Amino acid sequence: MIRFTVLFSLLAGIASAQSAATDWPMFGHDPGATRYSPLKQIDAGNVTRLERAWTFHTGRPGTESIPVVIDGVLYVTGANGVFAVDPVTGHEIWRHEATKVALRGLAYWPGGKNMHPRVFVGIAGRLVSLDATSGQPATGFGDEGSIDLKQGVLGDLKDAVMALQSPPVIYKDLVITGSVPNEGSPSKGAYGDIRAWDARTGKLVWQFHTVPRPGEPGNETWPGGSWKNRSGTNNWGFLSIDIERGLLFVPLGSPTSDFYGADRPGKGLYGNSLVALDAATGKLRWYQQLVHHDLWDYDPAAAPILITVHRHGRAIPAVAQITKMGLAFIFDRRTGEPVFGMEERPVPQSRVPGEHTWPTQPFPVWPPPLARNTFSPGDLYNLTPEHAAFCKDLFEKNQMYTEGPYTPLPTERNALLFPSTLGGGNWSGFSSDPALGYIFTNVNNIGQWGHMEWRKDPKSGEFTWVRTSPFGAYARFWDPATRIPCTKPPFGELVAVNVNTGRIAWRSPLGSIPALDQRGIHDTGSMSLGGSIATAGGVVFIAATNDHQFRAFESKSGRLLWQTSIDANGHSIPITYLGRDGRQYVAIMAAGGGAYFGGAPSDALVAFALGGGSGEITERTQSSAEPAANTGDKAMASPEFFEKTCTRCHDLDTVSSSRRSRDEWAAVVQSMIDRGAELTDAQAVAIVNYLARNYGFEGK
Repeated sequence: MIRFTVLFSLLAGIASAQSAATDWPMFGHDPGATRYSPLKQIDAGNVTRLERAWTFHTGRPGTESIPVVIDGVLYVTGANGVFAVDPVTGHEIWRHEATKVALRGLAYWPGGKNMHPRVFVGIAGRLVSLDATSGQPATGFGDEGSIDLKQGVLGDLKDAVMALQSPPVIYKDLVITGSVPNEGSPSKGAYGDIRAWDARTGKLVWQFHTVPRPGEPGNETWPGGSWKNRSGTNNWGFLSIDIERGLLFVPLGSPTSDFYGADRPGKGLYGNSLVALDAATGKLRWYQQLVHHDLWDYDPAAAPILITVHRHGRAIPAVAQITKMGLAFIFDRRTGEPVFGMEERPVPQSRVPGEHTWPTQPFPVWPPPLARNTFSPGDLYNLTPEHAAFCKDLFEKNQMYTEGPYTPLPTERNALLFPSTLGGGNWSGFSSDPALGYIFTNVNNIGQWGHMEWRKDPKSGEFTWVRTSPFGAYARFWDPATRIPCTKPPFGELVAVNVNTGRIAWRSPLGSIPALDQRGIHDTGSMSLGGSIATAGGVVFIAATNDHQFRAFESKSGRLLWQTSIDANGHSIPITYLGRDGRQYVAIMAAGGGAYFGGAPSDALVAFALGGGSGEITERTQSSAEPAANTGDKAMASPEFFEKTCTRCHDLDTVSSSRRSRDEWAAVVQSMIDRGAELTDAQAVAIVNYLARNYGFEGK
């Protein structure tokens, strides 16, 4: 790794200049997770001129990380550590190497008196605090910079699974965390409590019991002691905060186990609920349960987005929640009252022995469902003969049927459910354009099928009902060989909702399936995982699809404006920021080998900015060990510059007779600087790049 001493001195000057620019300081841009940027240098008229500015490779695949940019530094997680990166050049400033790093990113705390800023991230079951200036563990926080997330949530258990896979949120000097405990069978495990920690010391400040304990409101919904050591009921996704009102909004997932609930009769609060807490104390302010007695793994995970609804002459401060069911719930964030109404509707009932489904489920009156949640045989795919035949055979041979939303799985035949456990909406969530009054989200129109079987649990040795199919517990309604769904397209969409009316403003197919494109079947949409952002330039940016594409849509119409290939599937959320060079950048993490689909050997953080207008992509790719030279001065990359600079003290034969790795050449150049060579940072980086390209060797 290259570390020039002059680079660090330069950063101090960069920070003051960057403070006047527009950053992306947290995963959702702001505490309300609006994912809206006021930047408008890139707009609907010039977005086709975007060119690749730089690419940063983490060196390992497997993340869904959302970067943050603050004071001239970009911070991002990878499968192999935490990185600080220059957001204009893409070269590495520091790295903290680690394994089992949180999938979706980190949080930044600005520090305080006599205390550097810190970044907080989940690593190997611990909440880790790093000094933002160095990447070293933060002095004074917990045990040498981290705390064990298992403390205080194990109940009567000696040990249990516990991790933090999404970024915490910061409220004043509190770091507030969700968790990932056991979410499958057996049902017992660590509690999924929401907790707040002192950002300076790591001391626990408050703890909200997501499964109410005896004497707490809601415990009566857990009869017969079913609350005890009940795992799940956790926030594995994102949190958001109304800073003005001091409200923390928490979407909570389903209680364990996901598909069988005979040992937890009742509604099961606060499972599958949107919960509003006092951010300073953790006290309950209100809640709305969005699924009663979940048997479908329909856990909400997306960040609740704070919006303003203009209705009947009033401006209502509201919060919107997208769900895996493809339903969008909009509540008055002060009281929890539904803005457009909500009603309980009868749903089909389970016939699995011992199971007691709740007789009704909540549905918003408006907006209408954003994703497909019904199916009939006439909806079977019919565009290509061979795939149509496969889908018809799959449906008929497995005796599939559906009774509409919330169809319970039977013990014979196979139920077909819409949406699947991937959604509808997943953790992708909404972005917003407050000027239009629109919120945007991507949805999947893909089903899932299966039935329940009586089996012995390999962990506990006990017999229980488990969800299964000939293709396992999570059988998507598609051809597993091609992953082409068995319904008519669109398979995936980008949807805009008018928050002032509750109506759909527009829908656009999102994504493509190359095998169908080659057959002349376009605009089908595809699976997506990740979300969008919106800008004052009238553009919605999104990758998310499993076709290696990054796209821009017009906010007001849904018209596709631009798309380009990226290194892997962008199963993340883009960001945009203003660099110290005065250019607006848009960046996305292209995830190599992500959790759901294949990818490249390494995650690649890819940044774009406006180019000269050719519309072609000019790629300047670098690894984390290959910082870019100042791209504005091509002369520094020339042989003439190298010879003029380096042959002042060495003849060319001395250099050309050596073959060194990039890090070895960096050490040589640094030693020259230490001995008095007068080089700027950009000149030093350019020389190392030149030496490594021309006098390096493979394998190092």
